[in-house]
Amino acid sequence: MQKDLFSINLLTWNGAKFIEGCLRSVFAQTYSRIELLIIDSGSEDNTVALAQESIKNTNPRFPVRFIRLEKNLGFAAGHNLGIRESQGEFVLLLNQDVVLSSDFLKNAQKFFQESKNGKVASLQAKTRRIGRDLLPIDIIDSTGFQIFKNRRIINRGQGEVDKGQYEKEEEIFGADGAVPVFRRQALEDAKIEISGRVEYLDENFFSYKEDIDLAWRLRLLGWKSFYLPRMQAWHARGSGESAAKNYFSIIQERLKLSQFSKYLSFRNQRLMQIKNEIAWSLLKSFRFIFKEIASWIYVLLFERFTRKAFGDLKRMAPLAWEKRKQIMAKKRVSSAEIERWLI
Repeated sequence: MQKDLFSINLLTWNGAKFIEGCLRSVFAQTYSRIELLIIDSGSEDNTVALAQESIKNTNPRFPVRFIRLEKNLGFAAGHNLGIRESQGEFVLLLNQDVVLSSDFLKNAQKFFQESKNGKVASLQAKTRRIGRDLLPIDIIDSTGFQIFKNRRIINRGQGEVDKGQYEKEEEIFGADGAVPVFRRQALEDAKIEISGRVEYLDENFFSYKEDIDLAWRLRLLGWKSFYLPRMQAWHARGSGESAAKNYFSIIQERLKLSQFSKYLSFRNQRLMQIKNEIAWSLLKSFRFIFKEIASWIYVLLFERFTRKAFGDLKRMAPLAWEKRKQIMAKKRVSSAEIERWLI
């Protein structure tokens, strides 16, 4: 591990539309202690060629490495590979459809340097949207995770017009997976070793909710997450447009998702709770019981494709339980500490 070094792990897959803008923002960083690792998950378009051309034309002042995979292993496995291969004290997990402000890493490094709390695991940027024309717009994408008593988890502020309502630097439940910055020490503490494999993000999830799962695990281990509005980024989010809170709005937003996204989201939510939930806290929540019954009935009646998650859960639950044993053996906080984040 190299002190004060930021490892930028950029995961790409058929991202030709976004890659040049993303890389321009990386090369424009005012902070210089950087290494860039580009992990391409078997892109079938010209993502890699465009990335290589951008690197050639820019000649960045920091090292750049490529890892090219034969197929798409998913968000979790791709980033796990990047974490294992990188050397920085801090790790930025970067989506290809994200653009960073030029002082993004400078502000992150300043916070870590000045913070007297050595248990800060992750930082969340003020992330706004990129529009269809690839230009930034004043719509909030995420200011961090917010978790409800019924265990629904949203990106705080998502879909809201940015009117300066999220300008307070504050502790949050966890950082969204589009552009989180992690302290490597926290990632190493939270890793799970299963069947001879080391996982930071749960590779059984493939995609969707693995970032929430990691945030929850870090909380159980006593680590903290902070939202820094001076850290700014823009994201062309592929799914989810608003942080809907009433059931009608939730259904409206869900209808916008692809079948595959809905299936993974439903399955991974339950796997995540098997791993991280504190049983007594859950049993006290009538809101969760109502929401869970409603969710299963909705899927049975209206989402035929999602029903295949039932078989997955039966097959994958034992492994999730084994992972839970590791997590709970290391748990350092009380149920009250977790419950204080439930709204």
